[in-house]
Amino acid sequence: MALVLPFKAVRPQQKFVSQVAALPYDVMTREEAQKAVSGNALSFMHIEKSEIDVPDQTKSDDDVIYQTAKCNFVQMQEKGILLQDKSSCFYIYQQQMSGRAQTGIVGLMSAAEYDAGKIKKHELTRKDKEEDRINHVSIVNAQTGPVFISYRERQSLNKIVDKITAGVPEYDFTAEDGVIHTVWVVADARQIEEIKKEFREVDALYIADGHHRAAAAATVARNRRGQNKSADSANEYESVLAVFFPHTQLRVMDYNRAVKDLKGLTPEKFIEKISSCFTISKNFTARSPQQLHDFGMYLGGEWYKIKIKKGLYDESDPVASLDATILQEHLLDPVLGIKDPRVDDRIKFIGGIRGMDELEKLVNKDGFAVAFSLYPTTLEQIINVADAGAIMPPKSTWFEPKLRSGIFTHKLD
Repeated sequence: MALVLPFKAVRPQQKFVSQVAALPYDVMTREEAQKAVSGNALSFMHIEKSEIDVPDQTKSDDDVIYQTAKCNFVQMQEKGILLQDKSSCFYIYQQQMSGRAQTGIVGLMSAAEYDAGKIKKHELTRKDKEEDRINHVSIVNAQTGPVFISYRERQSLNKIVDKITAGVPEYDFTAEDGVIHTVWVVADARQIEEIKKEFREVDALYIADGHHRAAAAATVARNRRGQNKSADSANEYESVLAVFFPHTQLRVMDYNRAVKDLKGLTPEKFIEKISSCFTISKNFTARSPQQLHDFGMYLGGEWYKIKIKKGLYDESDPVASLDATILQEHLLDPVLGIKDPRVDDRIKFIGGIRGMDELEKLVNKDGFAVAFSLYPTTLEQIINVADAGAIMPPKSTWFEPKLRSGIFTHKLD
C-alpha cells in the first residue's frame, strides 16, 4: 500500500513554461549552468542552482546561495511567472525522447513511509550533497524538484492515465535538447480519488533517481515535526514531491567508467592480469556491450570485448551479479587499485547519453589510460536490489530523459 496524494502545485503560466523548465541541478557544473541560462532570466536554474547568481569565490555551502534561491523563487511568484493552483490536483507528465514516451503521475508521497523503508532505495547518499538539499528545501521552504519514482505497472492505473491524456494538455513544449514535455492537470475529484485508490494497491515504490532529494525532504520533515508540537500528517512538509512511472516505461542507460592510469602496468601486462577473470576479444567494433556481463574496453586506441568468466560471481545475489559490481570487484579494485570509487579521483563516471565517442576522447585526448563500457542495468535488477534491502555500487544507473525542474514545485506551508 502506497500513500500518494494530490497537491497545489506552484507552476509556470503556459506562456512561460518553456523558459522556466530546466534540467536538474545536479547534471551540470556551475559553469555549464551559467552558460545554459545565459539570456534567460526565467530559467528555474536560478532557483535550483542559485550559485550561478552569486560571486565566483562564494563557498558551496554559503547561506547566501540558499537565500538567493529563496529570493528568486519569491520574485518569480510576485511577477506572476509562477502561480499556485487553488485546489489540490494530480498532474500527468509525459516526456518523449527519440520517438519513445514515458508517462508519469505527479503527486506527493509520504516522508514517514520513506523513513519506514516503504519507499525503497538502491543507492547511498553523500552527506555533503544531502546537506545541500536540506538547506535548500528548508530556506526556500519548498521542494523544487521531484523525486523520480517507479512502481510495478498496473493496467488499471494505465487506463486512467490514458483517458486523461486523451484530453487537451496544459503544457506542450519541446526543450532545447529535443525532448518533448507534455502535462495534463487532473482536477476532477473522481479521477483524483481513483488515482489515490489505485496507489493504495501498489505494493512498493522504488526511487529510480533523486535519492538526495528524497533523503533531504524526509530530514526536513523530521526536523519540523520535532519543532512543531501540534504536528500531524496533514502538514505539507510531511510529503515529498515525486513523479511516479510504471516500471515498464523507464529507460536505463549505461553508466561507463574511465581510469587515469594502469597502476604502473604496461598495456600488455594489464591485459595479462585481467585475463585470469575475463575472456578478451580484439576488434570489438560494436564498442558497447549487447548483453549483461559483457564489457567494452578501450585501451591504446583499440576496442576489446571482455567477458567475466563463469563461476567468479554469485548469480543469485542481486548485487554481486550486477555488472558494476563485477567490474569493481574483479578488475578495478584488484588490478587497478581503486578501492572506493566514491572518493578515488583516478576514476571518472560517464553517463551513457554521451556515447562511446566520449570514452575514446577521454583516452585519446584527455589523459585517461583505459575506458570501460557497461551494459545498462535493468529495471528488474534495480527492483531486486531494493527489495533485498541492498545497495548498488555507485553510478550504476543513468536515466534518460531527465525530469525537468520548475514545472512543478511543492511549497511546505
